[in-house]
Amino acid sequence: SDGTGPFSIYTFNRITGGDTIFPLRPGFASDHFVFTGKEADDRQSAISRQFAAVHDIKAPFFAKPGDGIFHFYFPEQGLIVPGGFYPGADSHSRAYGAYGAIGMGVGSTTLGFGWATGSIFFTLARQRRVKFSGGLQPWVNGKDIVLELLRRWGTEQSQGMGIEFVDTEMQLPMAYRNTICNMMAEAESQNGIFAQDEITTAWFEERGIEMPYPTLRPGADARYEIDEAFDLADVQPMVAKPYSPGNAYPVAEVAKERIVFDKAMIGSCTNGSYEDLLGAALLLRAAKEKGAGKVADGRVLLVYPGSGQVKKLIENPDPRLGGESIADTLRGAGALIRESWCGPCFGQGPDALTAGQKAITSFNRNWQNRMGLGGEGYLASPQIVAASALAGYIASPADLGLEWDPEKFAV
Repeated sequence: SDGTGPFSIYTFNRITGGDTIFPLRPGFASDHFVFTGKEADDRQSAISRQFAAVHDIKAPFFAKPGDGIFHFYFPEQGLIVPGGFYPGADSHSRAYGAYGAIGMGVGSTTLGFGWATGSIFFTLARQRRVKFSGGLQPWVNGKDIVLELLRRWGTEQSQGMGIEFVDTEMQLPMAYRNTICNMMAEAESQNGIFAQDEITTAWFEERGIEMPYPTLRPGADARYEIDEAFDLADVQPMVAKPYSPGNAYPVAEVAKERIVFDKAMIGSCTNGSYEDLLGAALLLRAAKEKGAGKVADGRVLLVYPGSGQVKKLIENPDPRLGGESIADTLRGAGALIRESWCGPCFGQGPDALTAGQKAITSFNRNWQNRMGLGGEGYLASPQIVAASALAGYIASPADLGLEWDPEKFAV
């Protein structure tokens, strides 16, 4: 990204002399310090732009501001494919595991070394398998699954292992898998991966993205340090309280506390897909039919699409919204749709929290000061964030009088 890129560029230049070779397999996204309005941030982002200009790195390998957050943008552009190996100078590069690839976060200097030599050094972690089975409960999606997983793992989290996820009943769509693998960063894993299966293949075929590698799956001799079963039927809609994603509780319990907040924020690389935003819009539309379709007084609802492409797509009519677009449904409830960037997820830009403010978000981290100095962040699914924005406190859809109907709300 424009945040970590300058260090990678420095390393590359020190090794190669700067302009003697083309960097090997580079990818940049301008997504961290691009809409802050600060001169210092503009200077930092300019380092990546200048490097791209020198080496003629263009789209989709270089994403300009607003094109997207790179963990989300690169897969939709076909730069991430099943069977690939993708180190990235950002911890949420683990999201690529949703696409049947190895994605892992590395240091910026390691990445710069990779651009110069075509290889990196890393130590293979011990392996751990999580087998998902059982039916999903009402309103449960990928965010709830990963929050419950982090809650169960406790302070040890993944123990630094590589995590293989198995969707035994083939029911978790790519948007759910993206959220789960993305937040293996918070689980402190080396990576998380769903091996390529029918859901993976269909996602790439629908988009016309070539899959050049043979299908890779674990063999009969695969061994796991920990092999665990995870019954999805036990998962409820969840909310993570400060200051850890693993500090999670069922939203039905949290709603009783009537926790008020200043901002509700939906999107990010974790939950910024078309499907994520559609899920929020479907809830808002149903709430409007019950007379509760506006953001509560004193609250603000902000939306950050995962990419510029998603931002464009949500302007198109969607039949599940009666021909209205996701964007119009969101705006009709009082939401503001921002550019695609990281922004308040890591405490940057005008929407970052200030001292004493609270936010309910679909982001990935709620560590102390993460969303802004002195602010407090809560984590939940887009649907729970949307319901809370209408209620004015952290709430479940049931608090709005909404009953689960898979034909109406499932995405």
